[in-house]
Amino acid sequence: MTARFEEIDWRPTPMGDISLRRRRDPVSGTDVHEVKLGDAFLMSSLFTAGEIALARLGLARLPATGPGTPVLDVVVGGLGLGYTAQAALEDPRVRSLLVVEALGEVIDWHRRGLVPLGAGLASDARCRFVHGDFFAMAADSGGLDPQAPARRFHAVLLDVDHSPRHVLHPRHAALYEPAGLRALTERLHPGGVFALWSNDPPDDAFTTVLAGVFAEAEAAVVDFPNPLQGGTSSNTVYVARTHTRTEAG
Repeated sequence: MTARFEEIDWRPTPMGDISLRRRRDPVSGTDVHEVKLGDAFLMSSLFTAGEIALARLGLARLPATGPGTPVLDVVVGGLGLGYTAQAALEDPRVRSLLVVEALGEVIDWHRRGLVPLGAGLASDARCRFVHGDFFAMAADSGGLDPQAPARRFHAVLLDVDHSPRHVLHPRHAALYEPAGLRALTERLHPGGVFALWSNDPPDDAFTTVLAGVFAEAEAAVVDFPNPLQGGTSSNTVYVARTHTRTEAG
C-alpha cells in the first residue's frame, strides 16, 4: 500500500520551483500525479480529457491514409504528464512525434519513469524529446527540430499556456497574434493542422484571429466530469488548418 501523499521531485527552475507530487485520491482510491509551478497547479492526471482531445481533434482534421501506412509527422508543444503525446502515438498514421518541452526536469521525469506514461513514451522509437522553448523555436528560422532546420510537420499540437490570454510567460503572447501564427504556418505542410488547448471558454476574438491566418478555424468544447467540484468542467480545443496547395493557388 502506498503513502497517501509523496513529493516525488522538487527543483528550482528559471520559471520558478517545480514539483512532482503523488497523492492517493480518497474517492477513487487511485494514485493521482500532479505538477506544480510555484503555488500554481499546472496539471493533474485526474483531468486529462482535454489533453487527449487536443491530439484526437487535431489529428482528425488530417486526411485518412491507407491501412498500415504511417505518414504523419507531429509536434507536441509541452510534454506535461504525457497524455497528449500518448494520444498522438495511438493514431496509427503517426510515424514520428517530436515533443518540445522547456523544462528539462519534466523530460527527466519521463526518462526516469517517475510519471505513469514516462517509460512508454521514452521507449517508443517514434517519439523524441527536445529540450527547448517552443515559442522561440516556432518564431526562429531554424524551426522546431534542431536536427532538421526548417523541417515541416503535418500537425502541431500545443498545450503550454492556460489560454491565449492567460500565458505562463509574457513572451508567449506573440505566438497568438497574427504575425506569430503566420510564422507557425511555416512549420506546417500545406493542409497541416495547428491545435491548441485552452482552459478558458471559447474566445471568439482569438478564433477570428486564427481564421484570418489559416484556411479554416474552429473552437471545440471538451466536457468532462469533475470529481473535486462535482458536476462537469470543460476545456477548449482550437483547431486550425492551413491552406492546401490548391487553396493557396
